[in-house]
Amino acid sequence: MTENPLPPAMPSASPARRGGESADLKVVGKPLPKVDASTKVTGRAVYADDMLPARTLHCKILRSPHPHARILSIDTSAARRIPGVIAVITGADLPIKFGILPVTQDERALEHEKVRYVGDPIAAVAATEEEIAAAACDAINVEYEVLEPVMSIDAALQPPKDERVQDYGGPNNVHKFVALEFGDVDDGFSRAEHVREDVFFFQGNTHLPMEQHSAIATFVDGKV
Repeated sequence: MTENPLPPAMPSASPARRGGESADLKVVGKPLPKVDASTKVTGRAVYADDMLPARTLHCKILRSPHPHARILSIDTSAARRIPGVIAVITGADLPIKFGILPVTQDERALEHEKVRYVGDPIAAVAATEEEIAAAACDAINVEYEVLEPVMSIDAALQPPKDERVQDYGGPNNVHKFVALEFGDVDDGFSRAEHVREDVFFFQGNTHLPMEQHSAIATFVDGKV
């Protein structure tokens, strides 16, 4: 394939580097141990889940069992009556929408109108014990109107049977169309010895830490 124009020239290497020498570098060309490897493999690493400041509250999230559904009602009265439950909030308490891109400002920390995937958060409970918070989540009654889910790319390209999952983007349930080409693709194919055509797909992925994203908040001298 046709090569892209080269970027501006970088500063030339030192004489020692040009001669194949690594010079007196502290990092490049040196094996370095992972700074937290020892504590992790020996089980001594401390995670947020290991920290329990005084008067710690435990939070549990109630999540949707449906991939696509309209929320008709949320009844938290039974959960609020459980001893040890300090607070219960729903999407009505957090109405401001957000999103990674300006066009996708349709996410909420807690949904109270419609859920769009299995696990979509609906309510949050804070209690004195983790088990109490979990029991309170089980006590929350949510009434759903189940809608047709979008289970494949082919289904997303078709007119939805119920309603679109999102209110932005392309037609039907297409989030957006993206096409990326680098260099002269046709020229590259014409000169290639072998050409294979296929359809490739993959799921979204993110970082894979030992612990999920978490945080501990506490007061020190009257400040968070």
